[in-house]
Amino acid sequence: MPRTFATMPQSIAARKPEVVKPLAAIESSKRLAAYTAVDHHIKPEHRIIGIGSGSTVPYVVDRIVQQGVEANKGRVFVPTGFQSKQLIVNAGLTLGDVDEYPSINVTIDGADEVDRNLNCIKGGGACHLREKVIAEAAETFIVVADYRKNAESLGTNYPPGVPIEVVPFAYVKILNTLRKTFGSPKAALRMAVKKAGPVVTDNGNFVIDAPFEPGQLQDPAALLQQIKLLTGVVEVGLFCTMAKAAYFGNEDGTVTIRKDDGTVEQIAAGAQE
Repeated sequence: MPRTFATMPQSIAARKPEVVKPLAAIESSKRLAAYTAVDHHIKPEHRIIGIGSGSTVPYVVDRIVQQGVEANKGRVFVPTGFQSKQLIVNAGLTLGDVDEYPSINVTIDGADEVDRNLNCIKGGGACHLREKVIAEAAETFIVVADYRKNAESLGTNYPPGVPIEVVPFAYVKILNTLRKTFGSPKAALRMAVKKAGPVVTDNGNFVIDAPFEPGQLQDPAALLQQIKLLTGVVEVGLFCTMAKAAYFGNEDGTVTIRKDDGTVEQIAAGAQE
């Protein structure tokens, strides 16, 4: 027999309807940035799409789903990690892998910090190797983030520094080199939070976080090349001259768009709903 309200346990009957709270300003701005990026860059002719990671990316997937079943029929979505894989599967979109689809139309991903020239620090989630592969595979790479990631120079807003994925047996040597030769005395092995020992990437490697002063990151491409030459380094979380545009959700609900040609555009709050 179905339960009526009167026959329900008191704890259930007394439960108040859940109130849907409006998005906080920062979340609204993230959504606006993501929606705008999708509207500008995910076109009907795009069939292979890379989906990155970060707190703004769920809104990217939401907007793609809003394009409709017909628009997404025949599309394949390539994830950069566990989070984006789950977003794709849960949204009912078709999941693919870069092994099958090495040429991607557009990749949209987050970032930990972006400078005025669209150079990025990525790897806070310890998956920058796969993120860089998916970004490089794309004809167009777009960054979506909130205003805290928008900086004039790298090394300004992201205290942990540059993530560096390294093979485990070489980490002590690389740490020593970063501290003594590369001017990053606070470089440190990233330790896990919910387990004893270091963070281990999906590739079975360790991650070193190397903080640099903004002055040391004025030419991030040069630093990237120097670190990459160290034996035992797998990948460096510096993404240089790769992004075509970066969309930043601001605290007031507006969006700032920085483009690779140096132009900057502002979009008013609530322009994309």
